[in-house]
Amino acid sequence: MTLAAWLHNLDPVLWQPFSWLTIRWYGIAYLLGFFVAYLLLRWLSRRGATPIPRVRAADVIITAALAAVVGGRLGYVLFYKPQALVTFYAQFPYWDILKLWGGGMASHGGMIGVLIAAWIVSRGFPRPDGTREGRTHVLHVLDRLALIAPPGLLLGRLANFVNGELLGRIVAPAGAPAPWWAVKYPQEVLERPLELSQEQWIGLSRAMGVPLLDADNSSDRFDAAYQQLVQALHEGSAHAATVLHQYLNARHPSQLYQAAAEGVVLGVVVWVIAYRPRRAGVTAAWFLMVYGALRIVTEFWRLPDSHLLTARIAGLSRGQWLSATMIVMGAWLLWHVHRKGTPMFKGWGRQEPEEASAGATSAPASAGSTIRP
Repeated sequence: MTLAAWLHNLDPVLWQPFSWLTIRWYGIAYLLGFFVAYLLLRWLSRRGATPIPRVRAADVIITAALAAVVGGRLGYVLFYKPQALVTFYAQFPYWDILKLWGGGMASHGGMIGVLIAAWIVSRGFPRPDGTREGRTHVLHVLDRLALIAPPGLLLGRLANFVNGELLGRIVAPAGAPAPWWAVKYPQEVLERPLELSQEQWIGLSRAMGVPLLDADNSSDRFDAAYQQLVQALHEGSAHAATVLHQYLNARHPSQLYQAAAEGVVLGVVVWVIAYRPRRAGVTAAWFLMVYGALRIVTEFWRLPDSHLLTARIAGLSRGQWLSATMIVMGAWLLWHVHRKGTPMFKGWGRQEPEEASAGATSAPASAGSTIRP
Protein backbone atom coordinates (compact mmCIF):
# COMPACT_ATOMS: atom_id res chain seq x y z
CA MET A 1 0.00 0.00 0.00
CA THR A 2 2.97 2.32 0.36
CA LEU A 3 3.26 2.39 -3.42
CA ALA A 4 -0.25 3.86 -3.63
CA ALA A 5 1.27 7.29 -3.06
CA TRP A 6 2.61 8.86 -6.24
CA LEU A 7 6.34 9.47 -6.50
CA HIS A 8 7.07 12.98 -7.73
CA ASN A 9 9.32 12.38 -10.74
CA LEU A 10 8.81 15.67 -12.60
CA ASP A 11 11.91 17.51 -13.79
CA PRO A 12 11.69 21.29 -13.20
CA VAL A 13 13.84 21.79 -16.31
CA LEU A 14 11.93 21.65 -19.58
CA TRP A 15 14.91 22.06 -21.89
CA GLN A 16 18.55 23.01 -21.65
CA PRO A 17 19.82 23.72 -25.18
CA PHE A 18 23.08 25.22 -23.91
CA SER A 19 24.99 25.06 -20.64
CA TRP A 20 24.22 28.74 -20.06
CA LEU A 21 20.54 28.54 -21.05
CA THR A 22 17.99 26.58 -19.01
CA ILE A 23 14.28 26.74 -19.78
CA ARG A 24 12.23 25.83 -16.71
CA TRP A 25 8.57 25.04 -16.28
CA TYR A 26 8.41 27.80 -13.67
CA GLY A 27 9.23 30.49 -16.21
CA ILE A 28 6.95 28.95 -18.84
CA ALA A 29 4.07 29.03 -16.35
CA TYR A 30 4.57 32.75 -15.75
CA LEU A 31 4.73 33.54 -19.47
CA LEU A 32 1.64 31.45 -20.20
CA GLY A 33 -0.25 33.09 -17.33
CA PHE A 34 0.51 36.57 -18.68
CA PHE A 35 -0.47 35.50 -22.21
CA VAL A 36 -3.83 34.14 -21.02
CA ALA A 37 -4.40 37.39 -19.10
CA TYR A 38 -3.65 39.33 -22.31
CA LEU A 39 -6.23 37.32 -24.26
CA LEU A 40 -8.85 37.76 -21.54
CA LEU A 41 -8.29 41.52 -21.34
CA ARG A 42 -8.67 41.87 -25.12
CA TRP A 43 -11.89 39.86 -24.92
CA LEU A 44 -13.25 42.04 -22.11
CA SER A 45 -12.43 45.17 -24.10
CA ARG A 46 -14.15 43.78 -27.18
CA ARG A 47 -17.30 43.11 -25.13
CA GLY A 48 -17.27 46.66 -23.81
CA ALA A 49 -16.61 45.51 -20.24
CA THR A 50 -13.71 47.94 -19.82
CA PRO A 51 -12.71 51.32 -21.28
CA ILE A 52 -9.15 50.04 -21.67
CA PRO A 53 -8.59 49.99 -25.47
CA ARG A 54 -8.09 46.54 -26.91
CA VAL A 55 -4.93 47.69 -28.69
CA ARG A 56 -3.49 48.67 -25.30
CA ALA A 57 -3.97 45.22 -23.74
CA ALA A 58 -0.32 44.32 -24.26
CA ASP A 59 0.79 47.54 -22.55
CA VAL A 60 -1.40 46.74 -19.55
CA ILE A 61 -0.13 43.17 -19.24
CA ILE A 62 3.53 44.17 -19.60
CA THR A 63 3.09 46.82 -16.91
CA ALA A 64 1.26 44.41 -14.60
CA ALA A 65 3.72 41.57 -15.31
CA LEU A 66 6.77 43.64 -14.45
CA ALA A 67 5.10 44.97 -11.31
CA ALA A 68 3.96 41.47 -10.27
CA VAL A 69 7.40 39.91 -10.76
CA VAL A 70 9.26 42.71 -8.97
CA GLY A 71 6.66 42.87 -6.21
CA GLY A 72 6.51 39.09 -5.89
CA ARG A 73 10.26 38.77 -5.55
CA LEU A 74 10.68 41.69 -3.16
CA GLY A 75 7.69 40.47 -1.17
CA TYR A 76 9.25 37.03 -0.80
CA VAL A 77 12.55 38.54 0.30
CA LEU A 78 10.96 40.91 2.82
CA PHE A 79 8.30 38.52 4.18
CA TYR A 80 10.14 35.19 4.08
CA LYS A 81 13.86 35.52 3.27
CA PRO A 82 15.37 38.86 4.36
CA GLN A 83 18.86 37.33 4.36
CA ALA A 84 18.74 37.46 0.55
CA LEU A 85 19.28 41.20 0.83
CA VAL A 86 22.84 40.63 2.04
CA THR A 87 23.65 37.39 0.17
CA PHE A 88 26.03 37.82 -2.76
CA TYR A 89 27.81 35.45 -5.15
CA ALA A 90 31.07 35.60 -7.06
CA GLN A 91 29.25 34.52 -10.23
CA PHE A 92 26.01 35.44 -11.99
CA PRO A 93 23.47 36.54 -10.76
CA TYR A 94 25.82 38.01 -8.07
CA TRP A 95 22.90 38.97 -5.76
CA ASP A 96 20.49 36.44 -4.26
CA ILE A 97 17.50 38.70 -4.94
CA LEU A 98 18.11 38.26 -8.68
CA LYS A 99 18.10 34.44 -8.49
CA LEU A 100 14.56 34.06 -9.82
CA TRP A 101 14.82 30.69 -11.58
CA GLY A 102 14.89 28.69 -8.36
CA GLY A 103 11.50 29.97 -7.21
CA GLY A 104 10.97 32.34 -4.34
CA MET A 105 8.02 34.54 -5.26
CA ALA A 106 5.36 35.76 -2.82
CA SER A 107 1.85 36.15 -4.20
CA HIS A 108 1.10 38.80 -1.56
CA GLY A 109 4.05 40.86 -2.75
CA GLY A 110 2.97 40.39 -6.36
CA MET A 111 -0.44 41.84 -5.51
CA ILE A 112 1.18 44.93 -4.02
CA GLY A 113 3.07 45.33 -7.27
CA VAL A 114 -0.15 44.96 -9.26
CA LEU A 115 -1.72 47.72 -7.15
CA ILE A 116 0.99 50.09 -8.36
CA ALA A 117 0.50 48.87 -11.94
CA ALA A 118 -3.25 49.58 -11.68
CA TRP A 119 -2.56 53.20 -10.75
CA ILE A 120 -0.23 53.57 -13.74
CA VAL A 121 -2.76 52.03 -16.14
CA SER A 122 -5.65 54.12 -14.75
CA ARG A 123 -3.88 57.29 -15.90
CA GLY A 124 -4.41 56.23 -19.51
CA PHE A 125 -2.07 55.96 -22.45
CA PRO A 126 -0.55 58.95 -24.27
CA ARG A 127 -1.63 59.82 -27.80
CA PRO A 128 0.57 61.67 -30.30
CA ASP A 129 -1.52 64.83 -29.81
CA GLY A 130 -0.73 64.93 -26.09
CA THR A 131 -4.10 63.60 -24.88
CA ARG A 132 -4.53 60.26 -23.12
CA GLU A 133 -6.78 57.34 -24.05
CA GLY A 134 -8.21 54.69 -21.79
CA ARG A 135 -8.16 56.83 -18.65
CA THR A 136 -10.40 55.24 -16.04
CA HIS A 137 -10.96 54.69 -12.32
CA VAL A 138 -8.06 52.94 -10.60
CA LEU A 139 -10.47 50.59 -8.80
CA HIS A 140 -11.93 49.52 -12.14
CA VAL A 141 -8.43 48.60 -13.32
CA LEU A 142 -8.01 46.53 -10.16
CA ASP A 143 -11.35 44.87 -10.87
CA ARG A 144 -10.24 43.78 -14.32
CA LEU A 145 -6.82 42.67 -13.13
CA ALA A 146 -8.54 40.61 -10.44
CA LEU A 147 -10.67 39.06 -13.16
CA ILE A 148 -7.76 37.97 -15.35
CA ALA A 149 -5.40 36.92 -12.53
CA PRO A 150 -6.75 33.46 -11.50
CA PRO A 151 -5.40 31.56 -14.56
CA GLY A 152 -1.94 32.89 -13.73
CA LEU A 153 -2.34 31.91 -10.08
CA LEU A 154 -3.37 28.41 -11.20
CA LEU A 155 -0.35 28.05 -13.47
CA GLY A 156 1.97 29.43 -10.79
CA ARG A 157 0.82 26.82 -8.26
CA LEU A 158 1.19 24.07 -10.86
CA ALA A 159 4.75 25.30 -11.39
CA ASN A 160 5.29 25.06 -7.62
CA PHE A 161 4.15 21.44 -7.87
CA VAL A 162 6.54 20.69 -10.73
CA ASN A 163 9.38 22.26 -8.73
CA GLY A 164 8.45 20.17 -5.69
CA GLU A 165 8.50 23.27 -3.49
CA LEU A 166 6.15 24.55 -0.78
CA LEU A 167 5.78 21.04 0.61
CA GLY A 168 2.68 19.85 2.43
CA ARG A 169 2.30 18.07 5.73
CA ILE A 170 3.23 14.41 6.05
CA VAL A 171 0.29 12.05 5.53
CA ALA A 172 2.16 8.81 6.14
CA PRO A 173 5.82 8.18 7.05
CA ALA A 174 8.08 6.07 4.88
CA GLY A 175 7.08 2.41 4.98
CA ALA A 176 3.54 3.10 6.21
CA PRO A 177 0.39 2.72 4.08
CA ALA A 178 -0.41 5.94 2.23
CA PRO A 179 -3.55 7.09 0.37
CA TRP A 180 -3.53 7.22 -3.43
CA TRP A 181 -3.70 11.01 -3.55
CA ALA A 182 -0.58 11.55 -1.44
CA VAL A 183 2.73 12.48 -3.08
CA LYS A 184 6.31 11.56 -2.23
CA TYR A 185 8.65 14.44 -2.97
CA PRO A 186 12.39 13.75 -3.43
CA GLN A 187 13.00 17.41 -2.52
CA GLU A 188 12.13 16.72 1.13
CA VAL A 189 15.48 15.07 1.86
CA LEU A 190 17.56 18.20 1.32
CA GLU A 191 14.87 20.75 2.23
CA ARG A 192 13.34 19.05 5.28
CA PRO A 193 16.15 16.89 6.72
CA LEU A 194 14.84 17.12 10.29
CA GLU A 195 11.62 15.38 9.24
CA LEU A 196 13.47 12.21 8.19
CA SER A 197 14.01 9.37 10.65
CA GLN A 198 17.34 7.69 11.33
CA GLU A 199 16.07 4.64 9.44
CA GLN A 200 15.45 6.76 6.35
CA TRP A 201 18.94 8.25 6.47
CA ILE A 202 20.50 4.82 6.90
CA GLY A 203 18.45 3.32 4.07
CA LEU A 204 19.23 6.13 1.65
CA SER A 205 22.94 6.15 2.49
CA ARG A 206 23.24 2.40 1.92
CA ALA A 207 21.25 2.52 -1.33
CA MET A 208 23.57 5.23 -2.68
CA GLY A 209 26.78 3.67 -1.36
CA VAL A 210 27.53 6.64 0.87
CA PRO A 211 29.12 5.84 4.27
CA LEU A 212 26.68 6.17 7.13
CA LEU A 213 28.71 8.93 8.77
CA ASP A 214 28.09 11.07 5.67
CA ALA A 215 24.34 10.66 5.86
CA ASP A 216 23.42 14.10 7.15
CA ASN A 217 22.13 17.23 5.51
CA SER A 218 25.44 19.07 5.88
CA SER A 219 27.50 16.48 3.98
CA ASP A 220 28.53 17.57 0.50
CA ARG A 221 29.18 13.96 -0.44
CA PHE A 222 25.70 12.83 0.55
CA ASP A 223 24.09 15.82 -1.17
CA ALA A 224 25.95 15.15 -4.42
CA ALA A 225 25.04 11.46 -4.38
CA TYR A 226 21.41 12.24 -3.65
CA GLN A 227 21.20 14.81 -6.44
CA GLN A 228 22.53 12.16 -8.82
CA LEU A 229 19.85 9.77 -7.59
CA VAL A 230 17.11 12.35 -8.24
CA GLN A 231 18.56 13.11 -11.68
CA ALA A 232 18.43 9.39 -12.45
CA LEU A 233 14.77 9.42 -11.41
CA HIS A 234 14.08 12.25 -13.86
CA GLU A 235 15.78 10.20 -16.57
CA GLY A 236 13.49 7.23 -15.91
CA SER A 237 15.62 5.00 -13.68
CA ALA A 238 13.52 2.21 -12.15
CA HIS A 239 16.16 1.64 -9.46
CA ALA A 240 16.03 5.28 -8.37
CA ALA A 241 12.23 5.14 -8.26
CA THR A 242 12.28 2.01 -6.10
CA VAL A 243 14.76 3.49 -3.62
CA LEU A 244 12.93 6.79 -3.28
CA HIS A 245 9.52 5.14 -3.02
CA GLN A 246 10.83 3.12 -0.10
CA TYR A 247 12.42 5.91 1.93
CA LEU A 248 10.33 9.04 1.29
CA ASN A 249 7.39 10.30 3.33
CA ALA A 250 3.97 10.69 1.71
CA ARG A 251 2.65 14.26 1.87
CA HIS A 252 -0.35 16.40 1.10
CA PRO A 253 0.00 17.87 -2.43
CA SER A 254 -0.59 21.34 -1.00
CA GLN A 255 0.41 23.02 -4.25
CA LEU A 256 -2.50 21.32 -6.02
CA TYR A 257 -4.89 22.31 -3.23
CA GLN A 258 -3.86 25.93 -3.67
CA ALA A 259 -3.99 25.66 -7.46
CA ALA A 260 -7.61 24.52 -7.23
CA ALA A 261 -8.49 27.16 -4.62
CA GLU A 262 -6.75 30.19 -6.14
CA GLY A 263 -7.10 29.26 -9.79
CA VAL A 264 -10.51 27.60 -9.99
CA VAL A 265 -12.65 28.51 -6.96
CA LEU A 266 -11.46 32.11 -6.82
CA GLY A 267 -11.78 32.41 -10.59
CA VAL A 268 -15.39 31.22 -10.57
CA VAL A 269 -16.31 33.63 -7.77
CA VAL A 270 -14.85 36.77 -9.37
CA TRP A 271 -16.22 35.95 -12.82
CA VAL A 272 -19.71 35.39 -11.40
CA ILE A 273 -19.52 38.71 -9.54
CA ALA A 274 -18.26 40.58 -12.61
CA TYR A 275 -20.99 39.17 -14.88
CA ARG A 276 -23.33 42.07 -14.09
CA PRO A 277 -22.56 45.80 -13.84
CA ARG A 278 -20.77 46.62 -10.59
CA ARG A 279 -19.33 49.67 -8.90
CA ALA A 280 -15.60 50.11 -9.35
CA GLY A 281 -13.82 48.14 -6.64
CA VAL A 282 -16.47 45.51 -5.92
CA THR A 283 -14.78 42.69 -7.83
CA ALA A 284 -11.37 43.59 -6.40
CA ALA A 285 -12.82 43.62 -2.87
CA TRP A 286 -14.28 40.15 -3.28
CA PHE A 287 -11.01 38.96 -4.81
CA LEU A 288 -9.13 40.07 -1.70
CA MET A 289 -11.61 38.50 0.72
CA VAL A 290 -12.04 35.19 -1.11
CA TYR A 291 -8.34 34.79 -1.87
CA GLY A 292 -7.49 35.54 1.75
CA ALA A 293 -10.02 33.03 3.09
CA LEU A 294 -8.95 30.28 0.68
CA ARG A 295 -5.28 30.86 1.40
CA ILE A 296 -5.84 30.65 5.16
CA VAL A 297 -7.63 27.32 4.76
CA THR A 298 -5.18 25.71 2.34
CA GLU A 299 -2.15 26.84 4.37
CA PHE A 300 -3.15 24.37 7.10
CA TRP A 301 -1.93 21.58 4.78
CA ARG A 302 1.17 23.48 3.65
CA LEU A 303 4.35 23.72 5.70
CA PRO A 304 5.97 27.09 6.41
CA ASP A 305 9.28 27.74 4.67
CA SER A 306 11.95 25.62 6.34
CA HIS A 307 14.47 28.47 6.72
CA LEU A 308 12.15 30.62 8.85
CA LEU A 309 13.27 30.90 12.47
CA THR A 310 9.67 31.53 13.57
CA ALA A 311 7.52 29.24 11.46
CA ARG A 312 4.17 30.19 13.03
CA ILE A 313 2.92 33.14 15.03
CA ALA A 314 -0.02 32.38 17.36
CA GLY A 315 -0.58 29.16 15.43
CA LEU A 316 -0.75 30.78 11.99
CA SER A 317 1.89 30.99 9.26
CA ARG A 318 3.07 34.28 7.81
CA GLY A 319 1.05 33.57 4.69
CA GLN A 320 -2.08 33.15 6.81
CA TRP A 321 -1.49 36.42 8.66
CA LEU A 322 -0.95 38.25 5.37
CA SER A 323 -4.11 36.63 4.03
CA ALA A 324 -6.08 37.73 7.09
CA THR A 325 -4.91 41.27 6.36
CA MET A 326 -6.22 40.85 2.81
CA ILE A 327 -9.66 39.89 4.14
CA VAL A 328 -9.76 43.02 6.30
CA MET A 329 -8.64 45.18 3.37
CA GLY A 330 -11.25 43.61 1.09
CA ALA A 331 -14.03 44.20 3.60
CA TRP A 332 -12.94 47.82 4.05
CA LEU A 333 -12.79 48.33 0.28
CA LEU A 334 -16.31 46.95 -0.17
CA TRP A 335 -17.59 49.31 2.54
CA HIS A 336 -15.70 52.23 0.97
CA VAL A 337 -17.11 51.51 -2.49
CA HIS A 338 -20.73 51.58 -1.32
CA ARG A 339 -20.14 54.55 0.99
CA LYS A 340 -18.47 56.69 -1.67
CA GLY A 341 -20.59 55.46 -4.56
CA THR A 342 -17.80 54.75 -7.05
CA PRO A 343 -18.76 54.71 -10.76
CA MET A 344 -20.68 51.78 -12.21
CA PHE A 345 -19.02 49.73 -14.95
CA LYS A 346 -20.54 47.18 -17.28
CA GLY A 347 -20.17 43.49 -16.58
CA TRP A 348 -18.85 40.98 -19.07
CA GLY A 349 -22.24 39.31 -19.54
CA ARG A 350 -24.93 40.15 -22.07
CA GLN A 351 -26.08 43.72 -21.51
CA GLU A 352 -29.72 44.68 -21.09
CA PRO A 353 -30.94 47.29 -23.60
CA GLU A 354 -31.40 50.00 -20.95
CA GLU A 355 -27.93 49.34 -19.54
CA ALA A 356 -26.36 49.56 -22.97
CA SER A 357 -28.15 52.79 -23.78
CA ALA A 358 -27.22 54.27 -20.41
CA GLY A 359 -23.59 53.49 -21.09
CA ALA A 360 -23.82 55.07 -24.53
CA THR A 361 -25.32 58.31 -23.23
CA SER A 362 -23.12 58.73 -20.20
CA ALA A 363 -19.68 57.70 -21.32
CA PRO A 364 -17.02 59.73 -23.01
CA ALA A 365 -14.60 58.03 -25.36
CA SER A 366 -12.21 57.22 -22.54
CA ALA A 367 -14.86 55.54 -20.37
CA GLY A 368 -17.02 53.61 -22.78
CA SER A 369 -17.98 50.92 -20.28
CA THR A 370 -19.05 53.30 -17.49
CA ILE A 371 -22.75 53.30 -16.56
CA ARG A 372 -24.37 56.33 -15.00
CA PRO A 373 -25.89 55.21 -11.65
